[in-house]
Amino acid sequence: MAGVPSICPTLVYRDAKAAIRLLTEAFGFSQVAVYEGEDGSVMHAELAYGNGMVMLGSSGSGGAFDKAMQGAGPSGVYVVVEDVDAHHRRAVEHGAEILMGPTDQDYGSRDYMARDAEGNVWSFGTYAPQV
Repeated sequence: MAGVPSICPTLVYRDAKAAIRLLTEAFGFSQVAVYEGEDGSVMHAELAYGNGMVMLGSSGSGGAFDKAMQGAGPSGVYVVVEDVDAHHRRAVEHGAEILMGPTDQDYGSRDYMARDAEGNVWSFGTYAPQV
């Protein structure tokens, strides 16, 4: 299944529209699809970065995944980027909360970490795990 990611982190947000803005504007994700309910809540969204994708939606939708995620803590997502420093600058320019600036790691990667408005930690780095 070329072009289809095998793993897609899936998150729920109290303010899914704000999360979509942060992920697209500050972190460079592309909006693939956004499906809204009649009340304007995000029922399902797909955002792509490289050959990966994250799916998200509004908490409180009452769906099975929303119910399963009730009480769950923040999640962490790692995204492979080519130029950590340029990616970091973009995130800073858009007001992202930076937890760790670009740092060379002992295992050969260069990474930085940011937190979204709902506590999820996003790591961006050059380390690219192989399947």
